Amino acid sequence: MEIDYSVYLVTDSTPAILGRSNLEDVVRAAVEGGVTIVQYRDKLSDTGHLIQTAQSLRTICKPHVVPLIINDRVDVALAIDADGVHLGQTDMDAATARQLLGPKMIIGVTVSSLTEAVTAIEAGADYLGIGTVYTTSTKEDTKAILGTAGVREILDGITGVERVVPTVAIGGINAQNVQHVMFKSQARRKRLDGVAVVSAVMAATNPKAAAQELRKLATEPPGFTIESRPHPVTRVNDLLRRVDAVVKDLGDKHPLCHNMTNLVVQNFAANVALSM
Repeated sequence: MEIDYSVYLVTDSTPAILGRSNLEDVVRAAVEGGVTIVQYRDKLSDTGHLIQTAQSLRTICKPHVVPLIINDRVDVALAIDADGVHLGQTDMDAATARQLLGPKMIIGVTVSSLTEAVTAIEAGADYLGIGTVYTTSTKEDTKAILGTAGVREILDGITGVERVVPTVAIGGINAQNVQHVMFKSQARRKRLDGVAVVSAVMAATNPKAAAQELRKLATEPPGFTIESRPHPVTRVNDLLRRVDAVVKDLGDKHPLCHNMTNLVVQNFAANVALSM
C-alpha cells in the first residue's frame, strides 16, 4: 500500500492539549477531515489502556484506509496488528524493531541531524520524522530546533543515500506556517512528503475543519511562489497588456510586498502599493 504522508496526525491525550474532548472523537473527525496517517502517542497510560485505545483508533482509521502507527511500543503495535511503529532516538533501534515486526510493518524514526537520518535509513526505516522545526509545548525533550534551514540540510544530505525514504517535518507546525515549512525546506533534489501536526488538530475547536484546511494547504502550492515560464514576456507592449491581470492577481492573493523607494518617487510608489 502506498502511504500518503501529507498530513500526519500525532495524538496527544494530555489535558493541556486534548482538554475535555474525547480522543476517539477527535481522531474520527480528523480522519474525516483529511488527515492521511495517524500516530497514537501516549507516554503515560498502562499497557492495557494503550491496547484498548489503539484498537479503538484502528477501528476508526481502517475504513478510511488511514494507516495507524503506534509510538514507541512495538508490543502494542503487534497486539492490535497496527500498520507500524514510530521510534525516537532513545527507543528501540529500527533494525531490532524490524526483526520483531517483520518486513511489512511501517517503521518511522525521529531524526534531528543528518547522521541520525542516514543511520535510520541504513537500519531499515521506512520514513523519517525530521524535527523539531519550531519550539512546541507538546514535546519538551527536544535536542535541537532545526528551523526550515536545518530540515533542508538533512533533506539535501539524504539524497546521497542509496535508499530514499519519505520524510515529514514535525514541531510547531500549524495552518499559519505549513506552506512556509513545505516551501522553504525544499532541497535541490528532495522535498518533504508531508508535515506532522499535534495541537493544530488535537486542540482545535473543530478538528475536522482544521484537518481539511491543513490538507489543502499542505498539498497545494503556496500563493507566494513564482511560476517559472519557459518564454518570459519581455516586450513593453506585452507587459502593458498584462498589467490589469497582474494587479488583480496581487489583490486576490495578498502577497507580502516590500516596497523600496526614494524621495523622488515615494508618492507614486505609495499609490501603487495602495492600489494593490
